[in-house]
Amino acid sequence: MPVAGSPLGERKPALLFSSLEVMTAITQAKIYGGGCHCGAIRFQVAIEHDQALDCNCSICQKKGFLHLIVPSAQFTLLSGEDFLSTYTFNTHRAQHYFCRVCGIHPFYRPRSHPDAIDINLRCLDGNVLGDFQIQFFDGANWEDNIEKIRAIDGKRE
Repeated sequence: MPVAGSPLGERKPALLFSSLEVMTAITQAKIYGGGCHCGAIRFQVAIEHDQALDCNCSICQKKGFLHLIVPSAQFTLLSGEDFLSTYTFNTHRAQHYFCRVCGIHPFYRPRSHPDAIDINLRCLDGNVLGDFQIQFFDGANWEDNIEKIRAIDGKRE
C-alpha cells in the first residue's frame, strides 16, 4: 500500500508480507530480522541467496557496509520509519537511510538497483556473517564496474 511521504516510497510497514507470490518465494528463503543499534528501526527480510558485497567506495568504506541486495517485496520495515533520515550525495539517486537516534545505516535504496533494498549485512540479528560469501566490488571505480554488480546480483527484481 502506498504511504504518502514515506522514505521507502511504496511500502507500508507491516508484520506480514502481503502477496501470495511473495509468500511462496519466502518459503524457499531464509527470514532474518535486523535493525539499528538502538532498536528504533526494525525490519524483516527474506533472503534467497548467500552472496554479499564488500565495496571500496568512499561511503561504504567509512560505514563498513556489507551489501545484501534484495527485491523490495522481500523487505518489510517493521518499525521506526519516523526515525529514518536520508543522506544523498553525488547523483542523489541512492537514498542512504540511517537512524537519527543512533546513526546506524541498516539499509538503503541503491543507485545500482533503484527498485531494490540494500541491507547492511552487519545489521542483521545474530552472528550471521559466516552464513554469507562476501565478494569484493570495486565501487571506487563505480562507473567502470556497475555491470559487474548487476551481474553478481542477477537483477532479481
